[in-house]
Amino acid sequence: MGDANQSTTMDRSAPKLKRILGLAEEPSGGSTPLTLAGRISPPPMKKRRPSKLPATEGTPEVSLTGAEVQEANIVASSRQIFRSPFQLTRIKDLPNELNRDTVTLKDLLGDPLISECWEFNYLHDIDFLMAAFDEDVRHLVKVHLVHGFWKKDDPNKAKLEKQASQHKNVTLHPAHLPEMFGTHHTKMMILLRHDDTVQIIIHTANLIIRDWTNMTQAVWQSPLLPLLPKLPPPDPPSPQIGTGAKFKLDFLNYLRAYDSNRKYKSFGSIIETLTKHDFSSIRGALIGSVPGRHGPDIPTQWGWPALKGSLKSVPVTSQPDGESSIAIQISSIATLGPTDKWLRDTLFPALGGNKKGVDFKIVFPTTDEIRKSLDGYASGGSIHTKTQSAQQKKQLEYLRPMFCHWGNDSAEGKELGEGVAVKEVGRKRAAPHIKTYVRFGEREGERIDWALVTSANLSKQAWGEARGNSGEVRIASYELGVLVWPGLYAEDAVMKASFLQDTVADKGEGSGSVVSLRIPYNLPLQHYAKHEVPWVATADHNEPDWKGQIWQHR
Repeated sequence: MGDANQSTTMDRSAPKLKRILGLAEEPSGGSTPLTLAGRISPPPMKKRRPSKLPATEGTPEVSLTGAEVQEANIVASSRQIFRSPFQLTRIKDLPNELNRDTVTLKDLLGDPLISECWEFNYLHDIDFLMAAFDEDVRHLVKVHLVHGFWKKDDPNKAKLEKQASQHKNVTLHPAHLPEMFGTHHTKMMILLRHDDTVQIIIHTANLIIRDWTNMTQAVWQSPLLPLLPKLPPPDPPSPQIGTGAKFKLDFLNYLRAYDSNRKYKSFGSIIETLTKHDFSSIRGALIGSVPGRHGPDIPTQWGWPALKGSLKSVPVTSQPDGESSIAIQISSIATLGPTDKWLRDTLFPALGGNKKGVDFKIVFPTTDEIRKSLDGYASGGSIHTKTQSAQQKKQLEYLRPMFCHWGNDSAEGKELGEGVAVKEVGRKRAAPHIKTYVRFGEREGERIDWALVTSANLSKQAWGEARGNSGEVRIASYELGVLVWPGLYAEDAVMKASFLQDTVADKGEGSGSVVSLRIPYNLPLQHYAKHEVPWVATADHNEPDWKGQIWQHR
């Protein structure tokens, strides 16, 4: 990956940072900090009562536990409002008012009741991970770290082993990757607790400091899952998509994939433990990818067939031609081919785009947006596409009409139109490592049909490639995400975009339920101008970023 020359550092003046963020010199304050010094005792295990929707002004900032995230609902007038199933991570260099309802790694791992942690990721900093646990128990928590550096001569494997040797309670589990160009890209944690509950956390961040500092990331937390009764009712043979039973079936099959065709079985104990827990409180469909060649007649589908199969159960808003849009927001675009065949014949139909009137948009930052981001060019080391070769240039040409800005405030981008109000989310200068796929029922209106947070970028390795007409799909990488839609919460529910907080700013109109969805980018989306190009980390960038640095690819 490239590296920026450190001509200047973060000692630039505060006023310059505020200008980059588009903030006033003295931002309005008075809000309660997200985290408090010292350890916070876990809340008592009891069901929360619905509370009245608080006013937007002066709302105290809190970090919700997994149990609260999905169980909590808020009653305003005659409407039932559910918090967003996805949360954003806290951004270090943004003010409190732009960090409302966000979470940190310590929020997720700092509970002293955690007894065991299975951590799955692509990049790992073990010291950073261990520091997130409660200081009184971090040396006692059994940590299992699942990574993709399985080859004996891989320097990343040696680095991990050296770090792990400093922690007696850390065990490494390499994931075998039989397919060329495959990676262990899943970002997930399984937490076992002393109160006999477990929690699953699926997110978009590598386990390194940079990803949890000034990069936009998303987190999905399951409720705390209790033990099943000693004689639980049998699961239905074909559980319905979106139910906890189906999520559990697919999740256990995902874990079993690590042990398939291997002499050394690492995952038997965690699978056995999870089998004993009740997943019925989960609302969402698991969308995973595992390496290999997969036929159509398997209990759990992977890659794009998993997404396509799940979306068949999701009703979508019927709109005139061109009124619905699907926003694909990713941090990496692989080589897809000189034509758009894979997109048009495979991925777009899986997303439900074979129906007339769906407008596809790809949200990806330009060089200028990386240059202006909080970390400047340094944040671009985690964001990838290529445009140098002849085939990559052809790919750029068919993607260009779909490209939209991340920050949506480019002076060179297409005009949004006279009188169009921009909905601000406070993340335009926090470069995106998040990956979201969202279907808007009204273009980029506030009504949403479904949303997916995942580790999967725009690539054949992640989503899979069909092998002829046999129905077989070839996948190279491990990926994991969660799909949600309003019908999971109530029969009459609608899903609406929420901005700057995890609940919609509802005015109490109507009687149906509302599911909030935290949006990471400003709306409406702004298309690239004809001359604009996406950020390319493998190119040199000699115009200094806002911190005075240039980018020289090595």
